[in-house]
Amino acid sequence: MTVAAAAAGVIFAAAPKDPVLMTVANKPVTLSEFEYLYHKNNSQQMAPQTIDEYLQMFITYKQKVAAAEDAGIDQTQAFQKEFDGYRRDLAEPYMTIQAVEDSIINAEYARMDTEIDVSHIMVALQGKTPQDDQRALLNSIRDSIINYGADFEQMARKYSIDRAVVRNGGHMGYIKAATLPYTFEDAAFATPVGQISDVIATPFGYHIVKVNNRRPAQGQVLAEHILKLTKGLPEEEQARKKAQIDSIYQVIIAGGDFEAIAQAESEDPGSAKNGGKLPWFGTGRMVPEFEQVAFSLENGAVSKPFATSYGYHIVKRLDHRGLDSLPAVKPQIQAVMARDGRAAMARQRKVDQLRAKFGVKTIDNNVDAARQRILSNGSLDSALVRSFILDNTVLARAGKKDIVLLSEVASELSPMPDAIAAADMFTRVVENSINNATVEMERKDLAQNNPDYRNLLNEYRDGMLLFEISDRNVWSKAKNDKEGLEKFFNDNRDKYTWDSPKFKSYVVFATSDSIASLAKDYLDKNNVAPDSVVTVLRKQFGKDVKVEKVIAAKGENAITDYLGFGGDKPEAKGKWAYYFAWRDKVIAAPEEAADERGKVTTDYQNELEEEWKAELARKYPAKVNNKVLKQAK
Repeated sequence: MTVAAAAAGVIFAAAPKDPVLMTVANKPVTLSEFEYLYHKNNSQQMAPQTIDEYLQMFITYKQKVAAAEDAGIDQTQAFQKEFDGYRRDLAEPYMTIQAVEDSIINAEYARMDTEIDVSHIMVALQGKTPQDDQRALLNSIRDSIINYGADFEQMARKYSIDRAVVRNGGHMGYIKAATLPYTFEDAAFATPVGQISDVIATPFGYHIVKVNNRRPAQGQVLAEHILKLTKGLPEEEQARKKAQIDSIYQVIIAGGDFEAIAQAESEDPGSAKNGGKLPWFGTGRMVPEFEQVAFSLENGAVSKPFATSYGYHIVKRLDHRGLDSLPAVKPQIQAVMARDGRAAMARQRKVDQLRAKFGVKTIDNNVDAARQRILSNGSLDSALVRSFILDNTVLARAGKKDIVLLSEVASELSPMPDAIAAADMFTRVVENSINNATVEMERKDLAQNNPDYRNLLNEYRDGMLLFEISDRNVWSKAKNDKEGLEKFFNDNRDKYTWDSPKFKSYVVFATSDSIASLAKDYLDKNNVAPDSVVTVLRKQFGKDVKVEKVIAAKGENAITDYLGFGGDKPEAKGKWAYYFAWRDKVIAAPEEAADERGKVTTDYQNELEEEWKAELARKYPAKVNNKVLKQAK
C-alpha cells in the first residue's frame, strides 16, 4: 500500500469524542466534519443556510464521493500522487516549532538596527591539489596579521580571491543583516570592533572578517541623480565628462529643473527616463561614495558633483525613512533563512520532539556495520549498493515497529569512489530517512487525532474526487455527448427562442483578395463537409486562410451585419481584411444545439445532474443520527 493510500484509509476514523453523525454507503461521517464544512460553506454564501437546509446538499456531496471511490479514482497513481502532495503541504505547519522560528526572525530583525564596517580576506574552498588545506592557509594568514603585525590590506591584496580586492583592498564598507551568507553575517556581528574573526566558510569560500566599526542603521533614502559615465574612457574623455557635469550643476543651482535635466543629460539608462529617480535604498545597495553622499544630504538638497567608479554624479535627496517594521521585512528574513538553512532549525527541533514522542531509536550497531562494509570495500560501488538493496536489516525502530530498513536507504544511495565520503553520505541518508519516517508517523497521527487537520485533509481529498467524478458524469459528458445534447435540444426546442433573427455562417478570412477568390471557388466546386472545412482549406492554402463559425444578431458584429443584414462594409484592418460567407443564412430560431450551445449545454448538464443525484440516492443510502444532528452548531 502506498503512503497516500494508507493515509486515505486513516483519515475517516473518528476521534474518541467526535460522534458519528451519519453513514453514507456504510461509511461513517463525523459531526466535526459536517460542522466544519457547514460553517465554511455558510461563510462563502450571501444567504446562510440552516443546518437542515445544508444537510441534503452535504449528503449528496458524500454520495458523489462514494461513487468516485467505487469508480476507483482514489486508487489511480495520478490521484494518489496529487493527494500525497496536498497531504504533505497541509501537514507542514504542524512540523515546526513556531517559537523557534519566531526567535530566529526576531534576532535577525534586531540586528537590522546596526550596521558594521568590515573588511575580509577570502580563499577558495578547494586548493589546486587535493592536498591543499585552504582553511589552514587562511588560519596562517590570520595568525600573521594578529601575532606578527602583517598588514591586513596587503595580505588581502596578496591572497584574497575576491575580485573587488584590487579596488578595495578587502574593505567591503558597511554591511547589514539579511544581505550576506549567514555564517559571514554571524561572524561580523559576533566579532568586536578592531578584531578579526575565526575562519568561517560560506558557499563562496573561506573567510576571515575584520570589524572596523559599528553604527546605528542609517535607514533608507529616496534620491534622484544625474550621471556622466567615465568607466573605461581615456583621460581626455573623462575630463570632458567632468566639465559637462560641472556645467549641469551650475544650471541646477541657478534654478534648473532637476528631473528634466536628468531626462535629457543623465547617462544612467535605468533612471534617466524617470527623471533620475532611483528606488529606495539602504546600506550596501550603492557604491560607498554614492551612499555616503546620499545619506549626508538633507531632504531636498542637491550635492556638488562627485566621482565614483562609474563616473561623475549629482544627487538630489528626496526623502528618508527608518527601518521597516517587522511584518514588512519578515518575508525577506524568511527567504534568507530558507536559503541559509536556519529555517530548518525550527523543523529539526520539532522532529526531535516527535522522535521522543514515538520512541524512535536508531539501531546503532546495524548502522555502524553497514558503514564498515563501505569502508572495508574501499568505496561504495554498484555491487555494494545492490547488496544493500537486498538487505532488510533494521536501522531504526519506533517502539517495536521497524520504520527504516537498509534496503530502503539503499534506494537513496549513489556509487562513490571515496570510501570515507561514502560512509559519511550513508550516515546522512540514514538520519534523513529516520526523520522522514518520523514525520510520516506524525502526519498519520494528525489525521487520526487532530480534527482541524483531519477535516481539512478530508475536504481536499473529497474535493479532488468530487471534481473528477462530476466531470465524468456531468460536465464533460454534456460537452462530449453530441447525440445526447442534440436529443435534449430537440426534446426542449420550445425553450430556446430569440427576440430577433440571427445570421448563421462560416466566415472565411484570407490574407489577400486573390486568395479569398481562390478559396471561394474551391468551396463552390467541391463538396466540402462543414466539419472538415478548416482542415481542407488549411491544406489547400496554408496559413493564408482562417475559418470562423459565427452566429450573431443584427448589431452584434460589424462583419456579420455586412454579410447577413446589408450593413456597410467595415473598413479593412490587419492581416485578415478579405473575407466571404459560406453556407450562410438568416434564421429566426435555433436549428440545432450548436446554435445555442452555452445555454443548451448548461441545461443538459443540469438534467444529467438531477438524474445522477436520484441514482446516487438509490445506490448510496444515507442514515442520519438525528440525536447527533441536534448537537450540530
